[in-house]
Amino acid sequence: MTVKTPWYECDSRFIAAHYQPAALIDLAISREVDTHRLLRGTGLFYDDILAGQVRISPQQFLKLIDNSRRLLNADDTSFLFGQRLLPGHYDASSHALRHAGTLHQALELLVRQRALLSPLLAPRLLIDEQRAYLYWLDACGCGEQRRFLMEASMTAVSATSRWLSGERLPWRFHFSHGQPRYIEQYWVNLGEEVQFERQLDMMSIAVDYLHRPWPMASATAGQVAQQQSQRQLTELGFRASLLDRLYAYLQAHIREPLNLDSVAHAFDMSPATFKRKLQKHGTHFQEQLDLVRKHVALYLYQVKGYSNEEVAGYLHFQDTTNFRRSFKRWTGFSPSALLHLLGQ
Repeated sequence: MTVKTPWYECDSRFIAAHYQPAALIDLAISREVDTHRLLRGTGLFYDDILAGQVRISPQQFLKLIDNSRRLLNADDTSFLFGQRLLPGHYDASSHALRHAGTLHQALELLVRQRALLSPLLAPRLLIDEQRAYLYWLDACGCGEQRRFLMEASMTAVSATSRWLSGERLPWRFHFSHGQPRYIEQYWVNLGEEVQFERQLDMMSIAVDYLHRPWPMASATAGQVAQQQSQRQLTELGFRASLLDRLYAYLQAHIREPLNLDSVAHAFDMSPATFKRKLQKHGTHFQEQLDLVRKHVALYLYQVKGYSNEEVAGYLHFQDTTNFRRSFKRWTGFSPSALLHLLGQ
């Protein structure tokens, strides 16, 4: 099977500089940061951004974030940025999100329009009988900016769902990084249901909240905006990043033998070219394969209730001992220790 769907990469210039990047620039300006210093090393000029025609790459956006963090030097920067992100002012995509009739519609729209609404992190939605889980993947090799982006993205979803629903929804938040010294910012912006050093960067909510009607939505305006946002994506030429496409491919074929050569062939590249592209994004094939295996194993344990033997068998490990050893390499825990930590 060949992956024929196009993708963007970390150096693809498609992000409108006057949308999400401008939200961060405006935040910095409000705190009297000089725009020349803020844009240093990004290849951008403020007057060009004001013209509304500049498109930047994820790499440039990440450099802007790095500059902002350094110059603002404030614990609340990521959270204030997140509050400005959604629904945002991104033409039809934002208009469609503004008129989502329910939380479920809003989350599905965010996932579907992620190239426009979340170009640096790829959100994915999973729903079981009790909870909905929105988890986030690195779309472009965000490196040192990962924590900032996770804080901003989860704040964005929490804040916009609060605004559109008219109430503070009882989200739970899991972060893969350790507890920072500025924990109070999490409590103020996200609430007290926050945990750190988890296996996924994820927020979840009871399924009861998914289909409650939102009071400010317009079904007609929302439907028109969704059609227009679909045209936006078509004109853009892609819906996801290379790393996002790779994750989806590995997830779909996780029960098959997978190696660099075969997956490179599926992406219509030589192994050397595929390896170079992954290195450009700060990763490598084995890291991406282990990530998907870890996520599938956690799903089978926590949602499906599989035993060690069943998970090992599903992932085609020859023996349970070898699986346990691999699982500890992926997570830092043995399966039994992690399940105990998760209260299972």
